Amino acid sequence: MKKHLFAIFVLISFTVSAQKMNSNKKALVASVENHKTELIKISDSIWAAAETAFEEHKSSKILADYAEKNGMKVERGVAGIPTAFTATYGSGKPVISILGEFDALPGISQKAQPTKEPLKEGAAGHGCGHNLFGAASLGAAIATKELMENGKLKGTIKFLGTPSEEKYFAKIWMVREGLWDDVDVNLSWHPSAKTEADVQSSLALVDFKVEFYGQAAHASGDPWNGRSASDALELYTTGINYYREHIKPTVRIHYHIQDGGQVVNVVPDYSRLWVRVRDTKRSGMMPVYEQVKKMAEGAAIMANVDYKISLISGIYEVLVNRSGGEIMQKNLELLGPLTYTAEETAFGKKIQESTGKPQVGMDSQIRPLEETKEHPGGGSTDVGDVSWNVPNINLGVTVAPKDTPWHSWAVVACGGMSIGHKGMVHAAKALGMTAVDLFENPKLVQKVKAEYIERKGSEKYEPIIPDGPPPLNGI
Repeated sequence: MKKHLFAIFVLISFTVSAQKMNSNKKALVASVENHKTELIKISDSIWAAAETAFEEHKSSKILADYAEKNGMKVERGVAGIPTAFTATYGSGKPVISILGEFDALPGISQKAQPTKEPLKEGAAGHGCGHNLFGAASLGAAIATKELMENGKLKGTIKFLGTPSEEKYFAKIWMVREGLWDDVDVNLSWHPSAKTEADVQSSLALVDFKVEFYGQAAHASGDPWNGRSASDALELYTTGINYYREHIKPTVRIHYHIQDGGQVVNVVPDYSRLWVRVRDTKRSGMMPVYEQVKKMAEGAAIMANVDYKISLISGIYEVLVNRSGGEIMQKNLELLGPLTYTAEETAFGKKIQESTGKPQVGMDSQIRPLEETKEHPGGGSTDVGDVSWNVPNINLGVTVAPKDTPWHSWAVVACGGMSIGHKGMVHAAKALGMTAVDLFENPKLVQKVKAEYIERKGSEKYEPIIPDGPPPLNGI
């Protein structure tokens, strides 16, 4: 009896929400539903391809081809990046853009099942849900385009296919090339374990490479003739680890040793590591970055070797826009929460069991808009660089069970089945409905832009990348 009452409640809630939608939003939701089967196919194809940074040739083509098939003007290979593209429809103001990511993470291939088993041993997997990200965003753009085509909205809708978010951060080079210069408001979303209008920032970061150059020698026969690059590397990482006691709690420092020597019986003459510094604010990150660079010189002096530091890239924290968040919040409330079948709930609980989490299932309830924290935790994204150049509205949608470890096989599993598909379709609707609000109401655009100008203040955006083209062939 309780199950029947719950089903009736959900149906009534959905009907009431649908009645509050205006005709354009109803039409947009219907359009997303009409494209749903194809969007799921697109998402699954990108999930199966699982291409990593700057290698997303199949994934980019799948998205760009579908945009072109649906009447959008596509420009491929923008900003000197073969897998970056734009898809545009309409003319004049306002110009609303929607981001779509589609790169995977190395080494976390996984079948669409709730226990760990790679689809292909050692291959990449979509542990951040970017197969869903690109498909949903394009679905929203196409649905908005169809309203324009039918004379219901005026302006320009622009989809930006943005590769390499997990490494190198391609959006920085796309910003540098002016791809958001004509945009009034940007929309973005990210797969999540909860659904919310996202009004929290992210962490700024900087990536750099440190190389040490010494003198090789026989490790036993004449080690006194050697100057060990590996010693310098160990001294450097030791210094970083002692430094952790003296940095603020908001700071994070990571490193990945890429080359510590090749064999045990040779004093290594070369070593290399990738270093990352983060903080909740770029202004707090930069002094730590400068200090960690100095420490490389100290390690080189102690080991009597030479050293070299090379900037890879760096990104800003997200500049929050609460005015935009309020618009998104209303649309999430109109849509209501996602619901799941018994099989999907069981899948989610099995994921939680497999990852050592409480077996509470899915969480897609719509909560009130959160207060924006001064120092949020979490990760980093090159959406931050976009947000310092154009007002940005962010969204998170449930595609995995509560407390799922991100960047893991568990997210890959959910992204290849109906739990991920449902979140993707929901995101497309919420993004598209928010675009409708912006096209219909110039005052909302003005309000979002006014907050952006106020929050940015006198800060001058300076991209943290070396001169020259993007590192398409790696660093």
